[in-house]
Amino acid sequence: MASGTARAGRYLPFATGGLQSLLRYRSMFFVTGVTAAAGAAVTVFLWRAVYADSPGAGPGGFTPAGITTYLLVAQVLQVLHANRVDDEVAAEVYRGDVAVMLVRPVSYPLVRFAACLPVVTANALLVGVPVLLLFALFVPLAVPRPGDAALFALSTLLSVLIAFCVNLLTGMTGFLTTNTWGVRMLKQSVVAFFAGQFVPIALMPGPLAAVAVALPFRGMVDGPLTLLLGRYEGAAGALAVLAQQTAWALALAALCAVLWRRAAGRLEVLGG
Repeated sequence: MASGTARAGRYLPFATGGLQSLLRYRSMFFVTGVTAAAGAAVTVFLWRAVYADSPGAGPGGFTPAGITTYLLVAQVLQVLHANRVDDEVAAEVYRGDVAVMLVRPVSYPLVRFAACLPVVTANALLVGVPVLLLFALFVPLAVPRPGDAALFALSTLLSVLIAFCVNLLTGMTGFLTTNTWGVRMLKQSVVAFFAGQFVPIALMPGPLAAVAVALPFRGMVDGPLTLLLGRYEGAAGALAVLAQQTAWALALAALCAVLWRRAAGRLEVLGG
């Protein structure tokens, strides 16, 4: 127990360092909030127009309040997943700073995870909550049942872990290319689409929906929102969503560990 606590304590300075870095750029939260609110407004009001003539359940079984809640919370989840890990890892590989971690008694993936936790927490409290409250003043939202809200909270934690692994893998492409901008832009588009951020998976054509459900990205947006809105069949349906998220989180974490060891073994840094 003591040795485990000691090992965990090694990563506390990286978490506090990430928090201190955030406090130096407080205006970033305002910019992120405005961007998130603008993106949510475009998406929400567009889809509300589509469902305007549906007093009850419309396409995909969504009510107007349900589709509004889905799209708004999807935008908030996207903010939580923007943990900057992909950008920072790629930059450290490019500069050669990542070599310093090889001589420290810490795991680099865990260092990045510890550093991203303050980013996720701050984005949730300073961007996500205000955006939700703002839209709640202007549009009707679906009120989840307490049990569904609890399931959503657990699912959101798993979605953050999946997003971290996806971003870490994206940043590690810096070992193969000197510029990861194109890779990061491609990742952002693919993840947003197959996660159900712009279009709910329930509204996708059958074959495309089957692909989206099978990919890990579903666990980042559509999975948590399926639980929040109660769009599952009994306890078995809820457990299936959480089980899929857990399986992908463990698989991606294992992949990150394997690829990091291989990448670190072939790392070459030039300096003077």
